[in-house]
Amino acid sequence: MKRADWILLACVAAVAALFAIPQTRCAEGFDWATRNHPYIMAFFKFAILATLGECLALRIRKGVYNEPGFGVVPRMMVWGFLGMCIAMAMVIFKTGVPAFLGSLGWHEATALFAAPAFSWGKLGIAFAVSVLMNSIFAPVMMTFHKCTDIHILDNGGTVRGLLRPMKMREIFAHKVNWDMQWNFVIKRTIPLFWFPAHTITFILPPTLQVLFAALLGVALGLILALKK
Repeated sequence: MKRADWILLACVAAVAALFAIPQTRCAEGFDWATRNHPYIMAFFKFAILATLGECLALRIRKGVYNEPGFGVVPRMMVWGFLGMCIAMAMVIFKTGVPAFLGSLGWHEATALFAAPAFSWGKLGIAFAVSVLMNSIFAPVMMTFHKCTDIHILDNGGTVRGLLRPMKMREIFAHKVNWDMQWNFVIKRTIPLFWFPAHTITFILPPTLQVLFAALLGVALGLILALKK
C-alpha cells in the first residue's frame, strides 16, 4: 500500500469515529441537517462520496488517486449537482409510485410504504420504486454524467473548462463508448446492481437513503474500474 492509501484509511477511520462516539454528537447533527436541508446535504454527500468512488477507480486502473487533467474539483461539482437531482428523483418516485399502485387497486400501498415497520409488502413497493426510477431516470442521468466526464477531460480537468459550453453533438456522435455505456452500464448495472441496491435504499430510514445512494456510487465506481 502507498502512503496515499494509508492517509485515506486514516481519514475514513477518523470520520467513522466522529459518528460512532456519542459525545461528538455528529450523528445528531447529520440527521438534523439531512431533515432540514436535504438538497444541500445531497450535494455534499455525492460530491464527496461519489467522487471518491471515481478516485478509487482511478487508483485501481492506474495506481493513483488523481492525475493531471482528471479534474477532481469539477467532478465534485458535477456529482453535487447530480446528487441534488437524485434526491429530487427519489422524492418524486417514492411519492408517485405508491400513488400509481393505488390507482391500480392496491389502495394500501401509500400507507404501507410510509409505515416504519418492515413488511414484505413494503419490500415489494420499494422494489417497484427502484425499478421505475432506474428505468426512467437513471439512463438519462448516467448518459449525462458520461458526457460531463468527457467534457471535463477534454478541457484539462479545470473548473473554467467545466463552465465552457458542452459540445454535445460531438460527444454523442464520436466520444461516448456506446458499447460500454449501453451494453454494460445501462443493460447490466441497472437491472443487476441498481434494482436490488435501491430496493434496499428505499426501505432504510429517510435520513439515510440519500447517504446510502451516495455510498452506492463508490461501489459502482469500483465495479466500473474492475470492468475496465
